Amino acid sequence: MKSAFRHQHPELQRDLPIGIFDSGVGGLTVYRALHERLPDERFVYLGDTARVPYGTKSLATVERYAVENSQFLEQHGIKLLVVACNTASALALPAIRATLSVEVMGVIGPGARAAVATAAGGRIGVIATEATVQSGAYARAIAQVDPKAAVIERACPLFVPLAEEGWQQGAVAETVAGDYLADFRDAGLGALVLGCTHYPILREVIADVVGHDVPLIDSGEATAREVAARLETNNLARQSNVSLANERTLCHDLDHFYVTDAAERFARVAERFLGSAPTILEAVEVWGHDELRTY
Repeated sequence: MKSAFRHQHPELQRDLPIGIFDSGVGGLTVYRALHERLPDERFVYLGDTARVPYGTKSLATVERYAVENSQFLEQHGIKLLVVACNTASALALPAIRATLSVEVMGVIGPGARAAVATAAGGRIGVIATEATVQSGAYARAIAQVDPKAAVIERACPLFVPLAEEGWQQGAVAETVAGDYLADFRDAGLGALVLGCTHYPILREVIADVVGHDVPLIDSGEATAREVAARLETNNLARQSNVSLANERTLCHDLDHFYVTDAAERFARVAERFLGSAPTILEAVEVWGHDELRTY
């Protein structure tokens, strides 16, 4: 069902929130990047924690999950959707765009464009989950921008649990990062893409291994820059209100978070990623669109 929100007066659309969905908690780094760049905007976030991970699912299943999540957010009234999940960005953007009336942006394209611009002809490294590396989505996106770019990829699956458990520093993180990335130290990288939404949490230990002279490309930050530009171009940026300036320090106090399962765990991990737990957190069933309870 197409949304009626697109047909609202532009001034009304500006005040609508930006929707974000991820298969779990990793997309909170994208939310953080968006909030920091766009402090006047409001956000609604959906973490599909009941059906994570997406990387082991078939294309048809990922598309179905992604479309259901997107429709859920659109029906709650959004002016733009950010697909923070790398797997869904790689596999499901066409299906989402065919269903929704609002504009849809993924994280892979912005990350690839930022990497090419930063590397300036140098080799580009990509670290991601096994599913994202196997999909070749980043390599294709980089090739679309610069067909001559040399890309080397590496799957770093243990980075996800390290980030979620708060082990971004210390001997364990250093050992894992060293094993995964030792070959990257002398690879002559012009940029390294953090191709999983969890990886920015580990950026310090990653930089320690590959070298602090290698620029790290956070796809969430790159996406936030492109979202900001798109809002300005389409005259959809929420107007600044001086009286609301203090709200900017509250981060997520005014934003709405939904999960499809394990709300308590989501809140704990969100506190590690954001500094404090979400104030407005609800458990929902997106396939039935029935809200269950508020935490």
